[in-house]
Amino acid sequence: MIKYKLICKDCDISFDSWFSSSKEYEKLIKQKFINCHICNSLNIKKTLMSPSVLKSKNNTTINNKDRKYKKIKKIIFEYQKFIKENFDYVGENFAYEARSIHYKNKKASKAIYGLATKKDLEELKEEGIETKMIPWVKDNTN
Repeated sequence: MIKYKLICKDCDISFDSWFSSSKEYEKLIKQKFINCHICNSLNIKKTLMSPSVLKSKNNTTINNKDRKYKKIKKIIFEYQKFIKENFDYVGENFAYEARSIHYKNKKASKAIYGLATKKDLEELKEEGIETKMIPWVKDNTN
C-alpha cells in the first residue's frame, strides 16, 4: 500500500488517498476514476511528499530492550574476559577437576572453569563443592 497526497487543481484542496501501488494510481488517473470530493473535478495531481517517520511507543520499547540487551551482553563479555585471563580452562573435565581440588585439599594455582552437565552440578552441590554457573555468550557479531 502507498499513500499519496493529492491536490485538486481546480479548487486547490489537498487530500490523502491510499493505493495498492504506484501503478494502480497511474491506472486510476488514466481511467478518470479519481476525482475531487469537493468540486468533483478530475483535474487531480500528486503533490510533493516526504516520508512520514513516526516514533511509536513500540519502537521506543524495542530500542530500550535492545540497549538493555547490549548492556547485559557487554557485562557478560567482561566477565568472560576476566575468567579467561584468570582461570584455567578444563573443558569437559570440570566435575573431575573440581572434585580433585576439593577432596585432595589441593590448592589450585588458578581457579577453574569448563563444561559440566546439570547432573554434574547437582552432584557437586550435594558433595558440598561450591560452583557457579554463568551464561557463556559467543561473540558472533561482525
